[in-house]
This record gives sequence, structure tokens and C-alpha cells, in this order.
Amino acid sequence: MTRWLVDTGPLVALLCADDRHHHWAVEQSRHAPATVFTCDAVISEALFLLKRAGHDADPLFALVEIGFLRSEFDFHAEYLRTRDLLRRYRERPMAFADACLVRLTEMTTDSCVWTVDSDFEFYRKHGRRTISLVAPW
Repeated sequence: MTRWLVDTGPLVALLCADDRHHHWAVEQSRHAPATVFTCDAVISEALFLLKRAGHDADPLFALVEIGFLRSEFDFHAEYLRTRDLLRRYRERPMAFADACLVRLTEMTTDSCVWTVDSDFEFYRKHGRRTISLVAPW
């Protein structure tokens, strides 16, 4: 079974009816596994964007409570490879959360990234391999 790694955009879209990707994110959530994985950096970005848009953060915490969302990235154990990714894509520039998600794809044999960020079409895992995406394009 493919492990879904969720980026910030779909999380915010899922929780905000006024987001332009809301309907798409809701539809994708119906096809997602019972648990999707992410990193603390994505959760931090999502909380910031929800607050900035005037939305409550409690629904994001509810996704954790019901087991739909799980953060599973140990930065301390993965900081060297994460730093390498940030250096490799510094011209883009790569966000810290994106680097963590790319690293998670490298650590999982069968995964995809659920995203609205087109930079993931450019990023590669293990240097050359494309990353499977669940994206609105």
C-alpha cells in the first residue's frame, strides 16, 4: 500500500472551505489511506497559514487525534541528509518542510507526496528518481 506524505497546501485546503483547492483536497482525502504522514515543519507551516487566514487550528489537531495525520520525521537523525537537500536545491530555493518530505520519500519504498506545490515535480529522491505525486494538475 502506498504511504501518503502530506504537504502543507492540502492540509490547509482540507480545513479551509475558502481555499481554492478545498474541493480537490476533500475529494483526495476520500481516496487517502486511513493515516497520512508528514513532518513537524509541515504542521508548523499549516498552523501559521490557518492562523494568518483567520481560521481556527483545532481542526488540524483533530486530524491528529483521530489518527488521520501523523508526524513521522526525526530531524535529529536526518539533519545531514536534510541539509544536503537544502544545499542541492538552494537555487529554487527549497523550503525546510519540502526537504523533510523529500527525505521521507527516500526513507519509504512506496510513497507519494500529496501536494499543491509544483516544486515537487522538480525535486528528486536519491538524486535522480522522480517522486510520485497526488496533485491537482
